[in-house]
Amino acid sequence: MSFLRRRSAATPTGPDFDVLAMDPGDWPGNLGAGLLPAPDGTCQGVFLRYDLFGGRGPAMIIGNLPEGSPARETEDDVPFEVVQLLAALGDEEPVTVTETEDTPVMLDDNLLIVRRLKFSESRVSCTQFDRSDGVLVTIASWDRPITDDLYRLLKPLPADMFRTD
Repeated sequence: MSFLRRRSAATPTGPDFDVLAMDPGDWPGNLGAGLLPAPDGTCQGVFLRYDLFGGRGPAMIIGNLPEGSPARETEDDVPFEVVQLLAALGDEEPVTVTETEDTPVMLDDNLLIVRRLKFSESRVSCTQFDRSDGVLVTIASWDRPITDDLYRLLKPLPADMFRTD
């Protein structure tokens, strides 16, 4: 997949990697994006929050975290995106990972190894996969299963969408 590459920018003004997510124009609800900055100005991750619930909370969060991002190191192996999803929904109950399973998924001519996570909170669905450029993509969904069709909707978003200048 040629679009899975690092960008090289002299002065970081957004993520220095391609962000794989669903195009906001393809999503009928509200979209929010967050950047995780490092002290040196580099981007340590991007997460996108898709809201279909009319402002009552997100339906899905998709995170893109490069190698070395502190958000990849979480307590109890609960992904950052799941923690963010539950916090946005106001769910303060502790959640734990109860099971993980690696599943092969064919995406056009590419084989994707998808890690499916199950939690003590059964309304959370979560999958993860590593891209060829070392970025970990995590999809966390509330009260909706994540099907293999979702991966076909993921595409690199334009870099200027995240520019801050």
